[in-house]
Amino acid sequence: MTSEPVRPVPRKRVLFDVDGTLIDAVDNQRRVWETWAGQYGLDPEEVYRVALRTRPMETFAQVAPDHDPQACLAALHALEDEDVRSGVYGAFAGAAELLAALPRDSWALVTSNYERRVRGRFARTGLPVPPVVVDAAAVTEGKPSPVPYLLAAERLAVRPEDCLVVEDAPSGVLAGLRAGMVVWGVNGSVAAPGVHRHFASLGEAAAEIAAFAGAEVEVGRG
Repeated sequence: MTSEPVRPVPRKRVLFDVDGTLIDAVDNQRRVWETWAGQYGLDPEEVYRVALRTRPMETFAQVAPDHDPQACLAALHALEDEDVRSGVYGAFAGAAELLAALPRDSWALVTSNYERRVRGRFARTGLPVPPVVVDAAAVTEGKPSPVPYLLAAERLAVRPEDCLVVEDAPSGVLAGLRAGMVVWGVNGSVAAPGVHRHFASLGEAAAEIAAFAGAEVEVGRG
C-alpha cells in the first residue's frame, strides 16, 4: 500500500499597515498638515480633509496648484522628520505584545510613510521592526494600488492568498483586497467597505491575528 504524499501546510504571513493600525499618529498627522498649511497661507481644515484621502503630491495639486510640488514636499518632509524627533505619540494597545509574539519572518510592514520615520517611531514606542518593510520609496504606486502588498508577499516568498492584511484605512483595505489577500480592519467603529472581518481595536484582534500566523498572544483588549 502506498501512502499519500504529505502536502506542506501553506505558510501564513501578516502584513501590517503602520499609522492608524500599529501607531496612533492621527493627532501628529493633523498637526503636521496644519503647520504646513499655515506656511502656505491655506485653510488647515481644508488641507487636512484633502490630505486624508490623497497622497501628498495629489494634495499639493489640489490645495496649492500654484506652488512648486517638490518644494511643498520638502517642507512637508521637514515637518514630518521633526515630528518623529519631538512629537508625542504611542503604539495602540496590544501592538507590543502581538509583534513580540510573532516569529520575525512571519510579518511585514507596508506603509505609505518612509522607513526611516517608521524606525524612529518604533524605536520611541518600543516596537520591533521586522526584516521586511515596504515603504513609499519602494514602490511607484501607493495604496489603494495592490503593488505595495504584492511586493511584501514577494519579499516574504509567499502567495498573496496566504497573507493577512491588517488595516485601518479604506485605501489600504482596497489595496489588500486588490492584491487578493485576506483583509481585516481594526481601530474604528465602522468597518471599511470590503473587509473580511472588522475589530473595534487592535487589542481585540491581536489573539486572532497571532493565530493566523501560528502564534499565541495574550493581551488586554483596548
